[in-house]
Amino acid sequence: MNQTGVILINGRQEKLAFGTSAYVTQDNVLMSTLSVREAVYYSAHLQLPDTMLASEKRAHAERVIREMGLSDNMDTRIGGRITKGISGGQRKRMSICIEMLTRPRLLFLDEPTSGLDSAASYHVMSHITRVAAREGMTVIAAVHQPSGDVFDLFHGLLLLAYGRMVFFGIVSNATEFFTQSGFPCPRLRNPSDHFLRTINKDFDEGTMESSKANRKTAAEATNILTNAYHSSTYSEKTANEIVEMKGMGGTPFRRKEQASFLTKLLVLTRRSFLNMHRDIGYYWMRLGIYLGIGICLGTIFYQVGYSYSSIQSRCEVIMYTTALVTFMAIGGFPSFVEDIKLFRRERLSGHYGVMEFVISNTLSATPYLAVIAVIPGAMMYYLTGLTRGAEHFAYFVATLCMCTLLVESMMMIIAVIVPDFLMGIIIGAGIQGMMMLNGGFFRLPNELPKPVWKYPCYYISFHKYAVQGFYKNEFIGLSFPSDQLIEANATISGLQVLNERLQVEMGYSKWVNLAILFGMMVTYRMIFFVIVKIAEELRLKLRGIRFRRLK
Repeated sequence: MNQTGVILINGRQEKLAFGTSAYVTQDNVLMSTLSVREAVYYSAHLQLPDTMLASEKRAHAERVIREMGLSDNMDTRIGGRITKGISGGQRKRMSICIEMLTRPRLLFLDEPTSGLDSAASYHVMSHITRVAAREGMTVIAAVHQPSGDVFDLFHGLLLLAYGRMVFFGIVSNATEFFTQSGFPCPRLRNPSDHFLRTINKDFDEGTMESSKANRKTAAEATNILTNAYHSSTYSEKTANEIVEMKGMGGTPFRRKEQASFLTKLLVLTRRSFLNMHRDIGYYWMRLGIYLGIGICLGTIFYQVGYSYSSIQSRCEVIMYTTALVTFMAIGGFPSFVEDIKLFRRERLSGHYGVMEFVISNTLSATPYLAVIAVIPGAMMYYLTGLTRGAEHFAYFVATLCMCTLLVESMMMIIAVIVPDFLMGIIIGAGIQGMMMLNGGFFRLPNELPKPVWKYPCYYISFHKYAVQGFYKNEFIGLSFPSDQLIEANATISGLQVLNERLQVEMGYSKWVNLAILFGMMVTYRMIFFVIVKIAEELRLKLRGIRFRRLK
């Protein structure tokens, strides 16, 4: 794609900083578990400066909610894939409401009337027009088939047909231009309907009325109008205005003051924590599944004891816990995708940065992960009769929690790269399945094929460090009777089991294994941060390219 032209703001070439522009996307990406009031409140705390009191922010948020006609739905949850909430039209007004909080100098609206009836469309657009006139805002909207009343609210009109500019100028001149080109608007017909019917080639078997030729296809009409515009006085006037704008040298846009990094971090953490608490599928359903698995595992391997066969039983409990319980972390993938979508929408208008998003997500998720690690972990640990002691139990649940955090970090990376529920879960399950095979349980480390599977797959699999840490935590200090068929009246120490049977690396302690898992978790989070950062920079560049092409 070739880039041409420049973006000028008041005759100056500069970037759109926070507070100078806001973008309302076509899709209404909102946090479904929050009420209308809560969503706007949190957004106000993110966007408005710390110099404003909390009471002033609340009052301003409620005023904007009332202006958008959402007073009766303030305490209604937005709703989403699980629960029903406000209607599609109310969601659209909600999206506009959030971006209107800072009264941006430039407001981009992508189909703001979609999902609204004619009355709601007019009231919303007329309110935006009044605010724009009062605050000195410029509003650029992409609208499909506006009503006559809504169409009359616009001052300028840009008609595009398959990337070609059909008309650009004052709204009142558009009807005159079409008439001069041989496509007059019939009486009592909405001008916007007439314009779109004339240039829409999707149904080109139909023909258009023309005063100069009896019948014209939409493609022919578009060619006639495009050529007529480029040779008209309207095009010449537009070119002169652009030259004038380039030389005006107006005052630069000043970046508006916004909330500090710490305020944004606290607000995002609180909002994310509340979302996780209310979203049943996020953690509570997983907690229920974990409890069920804990009961099954604890009763099947109830009090394994210290016989020779208990060695194999302990290994099976450890591997099942490491594999399946961490594997279940992919259940939160749909929620991760929704979080990424919301972040991208809010990032477009500069509400907060990548760093705040990554840190707040980690802080809000950790308590829930600790709960689903400690409670089912305690149930499994004591029902199966693993090694007693507070230190052993603390290590067990800490490692379990770290593995769950690590898998969630990996799934968030996948959510950024593959933002599709089904594909993301399949890819995440495949990656974890490969890691399990190289974890040192199904195939002992020394028996793994060295190319690929041991070097490097075995060493980058987190199951290796989790399983070996669990093994050290469980077997060091224990002794078991030997296999009586091989050697009678003899015992096997836990160290022998680790060295000879399980091939555990004993050159470092179990706490080093836990530290490695922590380092891997941090590394995954850093990779997630870098990928999101790069992806957002690319999106912003593409947004600038599209805007340049529009210009």
